[in-house]
Amino acid sequence: MELINFSKANCRSCYKCLRSCPVKAIRIKNDQAKIDEKRCVTCGQCLKVCPQNARKIKSDIYKIKNAIKSNRTVLAIVAPSFAGAFELKFPGQLAASLKILGFDKVLEVALGAQLVTKLYNDYVNENHNENYITTSCPSINHLIQTYYPSLINYLIPVDSPMIALGKILKRNFDNCFITFIGPCYSKKFESVEDDTIGIIDAVLTFDELSKWLDENSIVLNELEPVSFDDEADYTGRLFPVPGKLDIAFKNNADFNYDYISADGIDRCIELFKSIEDGNLNKVFIEALACRGGCINGPAMPKNDTDYFVRQRNIIKYIKTNTSNLKAACLENINDIDFCKTFKDKSLNKTLYNEEEIKQVLRKMGKNSPLDELNCGVCGYNTCREKAQAVLDGMAEINMCIHYIRNKAESITNVVFETSPNAIFTLDEDFLIKDFNPASEKMFNIKYEDIKDKPVCMIMDDNDFYKVKNTKENIIGRKVSLSEYDLVVLENIIYLQNHGVFLVIINDITMQEKSKGELARVKEKTIDAAQAVIEKQMRVAQEIASLLGETTAETKVILTKLKAIALGEVNDNK
Repeated sequence: MELINFSKANCRSCYKCLRSCPVKAIRIKNDQAKIDEKRCVTCGQCLKVCPQNARKIKSDIYKIKNAIKSNRTVLAIVAPSFAGAFELKFPGQLAASLKILGFDKVLEVALGAQLVTKLYNDYVNENHNENYITTSCPSINHLIQTYYPSLINYLIPVDSPMIALGKILKRNFDNCFITFIGPCYSKKFESVEDDTIGIIDAVLTFDELSKWLDENSIVLNELEPVSFDDEADYTGRLFPVPGKLDIAFKNNADFNYDYISADGIDRCIELFKSIEDGNLNKVFIEALACRGGCINGPAMPKNDTDYFVRQRNIIKYIKTNTSNLKAACLENINDIDFCKTFKDKSLNKTLYNEEEIKQVLRKMGKNSPLDELNCGVCGYNTCREKAQAVLDGMAEINMCIHYIRNKAESITNVVFETSPNAIFTLDEDFLIKDFNPASEKMFNIKYEDIKDKPVCMIMDDNDFYKVKNTKENIIGRKVSLSEYDLVVLENIIYLQNHGVFLVIINDITMQEKSKGELARVKEKTIDAAQAVIEKQMRVAQEIASLLGETTAETKVILTKLKAIALGEVNDNK
């Protein structure tokens, strides 16, 4: 099920998402980024860093609004990091806002965390594993199941706080609709897993909630606070802050493991590799996918509040005196199964031989180890890692910026050096900066003799001033360079952002000479045709004259013959 991905319209192939992805689960094809769900650990960091905001996220907000309109009991369970996500004077102001939006009851997910902390303690006391890894973060669970399956046995088989609380509420409220509200996208995936589907009906991120509140003109810190319908104790509110879970184990006399807190996928990867290599043992690991913990989740509202302000606000919320509270929903729950199972989801990665890797490297212009810059701009740490990704169909050759630049420079140089047209560039003071061989030939001067000299030394510079002042390029203007006995087409393009003039001069002298010769041939042809016409006219006139004389003589003779025939004229006369 595709819950998160990138918008095709906005993706600009900057590869920032790939650089941020610790497991390289983003496929680049036809310059479009797309998340590969089999490789993805659902941390959402790629969406958080996208400079184009090319995020495509499946929203449950319409489903929630429809549930509110129905006759179902609609419950909101809020992650404890809410205290750092919103500007609040009192925690109860968030509960008040959710009641205004239409939720029947609002509870803290910290209730589930409170229960999970107890279940962690119970599991550690009842088992004697070499190591333990917490399982409240779905992204960490995905990471281990997909990339470190050898560590699955160290995962504590307990539901996350969200699922644990969801199971309790589903039992306590008939036909209820439960919405989890929190700072991460991974909860969207967790809510639709095979063994959790149907427990959480909708997931709303803090970012989505912030926009919903804005749509309804609800200003949180102006609301009269109301109490959550059930509140958690101190231990349940510790979960968003890295390292705080250790407090929950300090009173456990049987806890003789070294406590390690790792926040950020990259740090967790380093830690898990160390365990795999046998460098660490007898450790209890609190693992969180986000650097800085849930306080820094990718779906926090887009505001100006920095991490440390959020951290301070959450610590204040944690210290709220709830030590005497006893959560009603956590009573009589022994009949509920809070066990979680984990599976090996490792990828069947193809191992390519050295020649296959080198073949891809050569296509990228990496013909020797010295060419392998390992700059990481493409998103991969090394050129060889990138070559492997190309073979896997996850990356493309042209993602290498150095390859593209060298290719572009090569083509540019070929065009510049071999073009039959004169091509040169000027700075804004009209000093010549580049001058190709065709320019040398046209103006009969060497580049070294004209470099950094004013263009007026080889041609009139009035057109250049005109282009600079009007910002209107000259394209295809016919100019006569009489001193060179040339007729040319002049192209002056002002690259204002770069402070450069690009000049392309096309020699059309031969074409112009050919045009003149053709005009002369046409003129001679017309003159000859006119002479023939005039001669023909004279001949016609002469023939007509002769015909006129003979006709008159014939008329006289015939008239006489007619008279004789009629006896009107004496034949002897």
